[in-house]
Amino acid sequence: MEEVKWGIIGCGNVTEKKSGPALQKIENSSLVAVMRRTGELAQDYARRHGVARWYDKAEDLINDPEVNAVYIAIPPSTHKEYTLLAAEAGLPVYVEKPMARNAAEAEAMIEACQKNNVQLHVAYYRRAMPRFLKIKELIDEGALGEIRTVNIRLAQSLLEEEKSENIPWRVKPEVAGAGKFLDLAAHTLDLFDYYFGEIKLAAGFAFNQAGRYPAEDNVVMSFRFNNGIQGVGSWTFSAFKTLDQNEIIGSKGRLIFSSFAEEEIILENSAGTTKIDFPYPEHVQQPLLEKVVASLLGKGKSPSTGQTGLRTTKIMDQIIADYYSENS
Repeated sequence: MEEVKWGIIGCGNVTEKKSGPALQKIENSSLVAVMRRTGELAQDYARRHGVARWYDKAEDLINDPEVNAVYIAIPPSTHKEYTLLAAEAGLPVYVEKPMARNAAEAEAMIEACQKNNVQLHVAYYRRAMPRFLKIKELIDEGALGEIRTVNIRLAQSLLEEEKSENIPWRVKPEVAGAGKFLDLAAHTLDLFDYYFGEIKLAAGFAFNQAGRYPAEDNVVMSFRFNNGIQGVGSWTFSAFKTLDQNEIIGSKGRLIFSSFAEEEIILENSAGTTKIDFPYPEHVQQPLLEKVVASLLGKGKSPSTGQTGLRTTKIMDQIIADYYSENS
């Protein structure tokens, strides 16, 4: 492969700025086809982004002879289906997060890609963003000393559409796999997997407190990484106001940062308090996509693969299992 020629399955909002334009800006990468079930919307996207062809069926995009890599940017309910189709056609896959609705689907995706000798990458793009790489640098250079514990807190208010009968797909378990825990906690848990390695033990509870939709809206968990670092997390999606804060505590200092907001990173240690400002890039997925393209061209490696994505999916499965077994 001398140039990665992408086809997007599901050219919706996530691809408008976060990822789609980046595919055109990366060296030896181009976006040659897009697909959306509503053909008029696919045609409009192609016109606005300068894409040569559009389709209203995923199979047609996968069979486009010019497409040699597929980006799956649709809800998780069809991640497995289209990953398998792409893999069987000999096409590498970049799939949105969460990787799948559950670990069994994720494992099937990995198996299909391995069987067909194609690469599988997952859009956990914080693994390559400069903001989060700076945090990893501080950890690795010992600015916090030995890491003792991590704390995750995310609170959000109910959205207006979540109060209606026509609830969004992110809180429909049959489409999303669970609720917004699966959608949003995945980013932070995957990031900590990148910082500290695999979570060895985890326990927790999922519950629905507000009763607005069938999915969980409140989750708490505690966990331990293989290296002995321990942590706790809480996620609530029917709160008074937004709180988005991660804390890493070490023997010589601590870091405070946000998963989703462009807030300053705060470092506290014996040298005092330092505030570090790292704005998001114009296209937040571009740093990771650059590494994915390099991997597909045989010139580098991607930090986010099917195998790393599976680890996060397994942990989340474990935490929400009781809630869904009780409410099935």
